Amino acid sequence: MSLQLKRVYDEPAPGDGRRVLVDRVWPRGLMKEMAHIDEWLPDLGPSTVLRKWFGHDPALWSQFRERYRAELAAASQRQRLAHLRNLASREAVTILFGAKDREHNQAVVIAELLQTSERDVKTADERQDASAINPQRRPVAYDRRS
Repeated sequence: MSLQLKRVYDEPAPGDGRRVLVDRVWPRGLMKEMAHIDEWLPDLGPSTVLRKWFGHDPALWSQFRERYRAELAAASQRQRLAHLRNLASREAVTILFGAKDREHNQAVVIAELLQTSERDVKTADERQDASAINPQRRPVAYDRRS
């Protein structure tokens, strides 16, 4: 699997292969004509509630990773991840993100999931299905204190 991460504002390189943006919101100040993006998957980005809760605060990173992985365990998200995994198995793929922090953003979590086995992803989904049975385990809104 040929996979790399880059800020969408970085200059494209010949080795980037297929450039896929995974932000839910279009990056600020970037004209679509100048973005050099092959595909935009806005629905793969974190929910608006989770994105605003996180606010790119590194202190919340481990909780963000856990909550975002739970969002990515949904069937529709697994299909989007499978699409990216399939692309990366055939060609070089660069996952693009707009965040300034290169270590604490959704693209990092997506890359981690893409590099795990399908079996591990399904196991995570089974845990998510179990939480659906108990709605008290599924937060509706995120509180920065929790």
